[in-house]
Amino acid sequence: MLIAVGVVAALVVIVAQRDDSGGESAGGLTGGDFHSLVVDPADPDRIFVGGHQAVSVSTDGGATWAEVEALRDADAMGWSFTDDAVYVSGHPGLNLSTDDASTFERVNDGLPDTDVHAFGAADGVLYGATPSAGVMSAPAGSREWEVRSGSVGQSFFGRLLVGPDDPDRILAADAAAGVAESRDGGRSWELLSSGLPAATWISRGGADDQVVVASGPTGASMSPDGGATWAPLDIPEGVTLVEAVPGVSDLLYAGRHDGSAVDVLVSRDGGTTWTEARA
Repeated sequence: MLIAVGVVAALVVIVAQRDDSGGESAGGLTGGDFHSLVVDPADPDRIFVGGHQAVSVSTDGGATWAEVEALRDADAMGWSFTDDAVYVSGHPGLNLSTDDASTFERVNDGLPDTDVHAFGAADGVLYGATPSAGVMSAPAGSREWEVRSGSVGQSFFGRLLVGPDDPDRILAADAAAGVAESRDGGRSWELLSSGLPAATWISRGGADDQVVVASGPTGASMSPDGGATWAPLDIPEGVTLVEAVPGVSDLLYAGRHDGSAVDVLVSRDGGTTWTEARA
């Protein structure tokens, strides 16, 4: 079944005050919206939260935060960690770091559209999705982007999950339809029975990396088997994004936007109970 593509509603951005001291804060600064919640796959205590205006990082499991100045105004939506790079995408385009997210450079050459709302990478291939171009792909390290599907992907948002053993399999959070899957490198897509009418984030985790969690403004849903079956996930009030942690059983992070920052909650029992991550 092909996905009926909707138009993602424009997000209203509220100008937020910044702490330019470079010091740490109790919540992760993102600005007036909250787009992404990402755990470094190499370090389960290293978490990034991103919005239109700012990105912040915690190295202690969400207890304290510092702004990532290199990603100010990056509109951080899509993220991907590979063995030698970190990618962050947003309205200004694609940002690349080769020094573990310390510095970034803009790499927009060849993109069919620089408004990259969703992004993913694995095993030598890059994928992106934009409101105007749909789903696109390029070999890693190149600028030779091609549109894989011009009729699907306009409402994809956040991370694109690329299969660790099959780079042609992609899971996407669809802000107009829930969770979508491609098994042919983004050329065709089907909706999965996630139970969510809309999703803006998707993550993979668990000891065997078979746990998939989708989340967004309508709640959260979890799959224990890579997306084959799904069940509702109970989340605290106000939470909109949930992140599973690769290689770690039952560890989940959840983000709740409050003004210009994000409070992170943690569950160590697969979502049964949640606690504040603040120091």
